[in-house]
Amino acid sequence: MKITDIKTYTFWLGFRNVCLVKVETDQGIYGWGESGLSGREKAVNGTIEHFKQFLIGQNPLNISAIWQELYRSQYFEGGRVLAAAISAIDIALYDVAGKYFNQPVYQLLGGKQRNSIPLFATSVKDFNQGLIEDLLRLKEQGWQSIRVTTGEHGQANQQTIFDSRKSIAKTSHWLTLAREALGSETVLGIDYHHRLTVAETASFCQRMPPGTVDYLEEPIRDQSITAYQNLRQMVDVPFAIGEELTSKWEFSLYIASGLTNMARIDICNAGGFTEAMKIAAMCEANYIDMMPHNPLSPICTAASIHYCAAIANMSWLELAPYDGDLSEYDEIFSRRPIVENNAFTVSQQPGLGIDVNEDKLKNQNFEYWEPPRLIKPDGSYTNW
Repeated sequence: MKITDIKTYTFWLGFRNVCLVKVETDQGIYGWGESGLSGREKAVNGTIEHFKQFLIGQNPLNISAIWQELYRSQYFEGGRVLAAAISAIDIALYDVAGKYFNQPVYQLLGGKQRNSIPLFATSVKDFNQGLIEDLLRLKEQGWQSIRVTTGEHGQANQQTIFDSRKSIAKTSHWLTLAREALGSETVLGIDYHHRLTVAETASFCQRMPPGTVDYLEEPIRDQSITAYQNLRQMVDVPFAIGEELTSKWEFSLYIASGLTNMARIDICNAGGFTEAMKIAAMCEANYIDMMPHNPLSPICTAASIHYCAAIANMSWLELAPYDGDLSEYDEIFSRRPIVENNAFTVSQQPGLGIDVNEDKLKNQNFEYWEPPRLIKPDGSYTNW
């Protein structure tokens, strides 16, 4: 069996673009993957055009060897663009292999360790009484693990003022009330979307009673491990880190230092199945559970389900925006994962168990999209 073509489809879906990759073979077997570099999809498309030049004609079942060539074939290794392109191709190759051997992908990864994949839900409500009501609604629906955001999201292509001091004051107050309302059994975490400094994060945590939150996700950016080490000395809240990390080498620093307590790996950005399985093994050796990032299309969700099924150290998978009651996407994605009892059932279909109506993609349009632009009160740019 040989690779005959690699196609990319980048198009607007719901509220932003998605980037899907299709690997075709001379036996009529094909596989789908997805890149997770939201907002810079055309850079991924260009990278895949380079990879395509030497991938055509290769055996798609030599997945690990192909991964090494994709990663090492340029002098400048690594980086988010290359990792996102490699991820999409790797996932598609596993989809091909699963169909070739007539087995679900998780079987190729060592077999299934769980029958269903537990999920966590996210409330995006602003921090006021409406947040408390939304959290209680989710608890009533049976959600045992709930995450909140900052409640301030901004708008695409438009500047919005984000005052971090006002945010931590407001957020710490309402999170304290949220914990009182939810009780101690419900897992409660917050994603601060790397908007804070070390000092601001420490101040935020110190404003709440111990045990208010079960984890703090991405309070600062990941480029400086020293900054996280300094922060760890100031606070005792578990960290959920990893969605920005794109390789085992990047993860290894946070794992060995004990900074990642819940590994927020993104299989569509961290090298696909090939790399993600190695990262899970590194985390398992350090008693760290995987808590995968899952913000993309149902292709990412399907891949994440197989990944979560095959690893031992797994807490919860993120419930993506596309995973809810969005039946209009059934025209594009067939057999997409459906939430049942706040979990995903692990598919027994060959490959990823999901398919794409390629004819529908030809009528989809790409739209340039930029994340919301947040500025400080003085007018300077800050992180979204």
